[in-house]
Amino acid sequence: MTQPPLQNTRFNQLQTTVGERLLGWVTKRWRDKSVALIALFAGGYTAANVTTLYLSLLKVQSVGALGLLLFFEVLIRLRQRYAGQQPGLVWIAIDNFRIGFLYLIVLEAFKIGS
Repeated sequence: MTQPPLQNTRFNQLQTTVGERLLGWVTKRWRDKSVALIALFAGGYTAANVTTLYLSLLKVQSVGALGLLLFFEVLIRLRQRYAGQQPGLVWIAIDNFRIGFLYLIVLEAFKIGS
């Protein structure tokens, strides 16, 4: 006995999309995953060092934070313009570096504020 086909509901579409993306992530090459993970960790490491440098050298941390914000906004604009729908490995590494960097900057801000 066969099961009747499922209705094409939003939940079913979401389930299919999530399944396809997870399967796509699992079937990617190990080089892509490792470069993305290394870039994420490198962004966090760089952010930890940059915040330490800003705290010791600059008296006004808000100027440094504004500079970093502008730098990453330029990176986002460049990615939107040049990367297209399927970004290459370099753009994925840049995105993961940015995510790791900003995550640790926010984490440092919470540590300083407490």
